[in-house]
Amino acid sequence: MTRGTTEEEKRVDGHVGGAVDLETLGRAVKEAQYRHHRALDTRLAAVGTTLAQWDALRAIGRSPGASAHELAVATFQGDQSFGTLAGRLAAQHLVERRPGHGRRIEHHLTEAGERTLEAGRAVAVEVLATSFAPLDEDERVTLLGLLRRLGVDGGALS
Repeated sequence: MTRGTTEEEKRVDGHVGGAVDLETLGRAVKEAQYRHHRALDTRLAAVGTTLAQWDALRAIGRSPGASAHELAVATFQGDQSFGTLAGRLAAQHLVERRPGHGRRIEHHLTEAGERTLEAGRAVAVEVLATSFAPLDEDERVTLLGLLRRLGVDGGALS
C-alpha cells in the first residue's frame, strides 16, 4: 500500500501544489553561493589571500581611485568592515590609500595587489568552471539573465 506525498515531502522536493516552494528556491540559491564561497576561500588560501580580500582587490581593480564607501557597496560590506579590510590590504602592501578630494581616500592596487588579483582570478575561473559544468552555455546565459533580473527588480526587498 502506498501513501500519498505529504506537504512536507513536497516542500523538501521543492514543489508544493505544483508550484516551486519559494523557501526551497531561496535555500538552493544560498547553497550554491555557500559552496562557491567555501571552495574559493579554500583555494585562494593557496595564493595567499581570502575571498573577502580578493573580492576587494577585484573591486579596486575595476574602479581605481574609488572611495571606501563605493568599494564597500561593490563588495556587499558595511563601510566600517571595508575600512578594516582595506587597512589590512594596505598593511600587506597590496593596496595604496591616497588622499582624494576633501576627506575622500582613494584606493589603488600596488604591483603586488595586481599579482594577487590575477592569481586569484585564475583560481576563481577554475572553481566556477567546475561549479557550473553541469549547465550548458544556454542554461548559463538563462541563469545569468534571471539572476540579473532579480538583482535589478528585486531591489524593493530592503
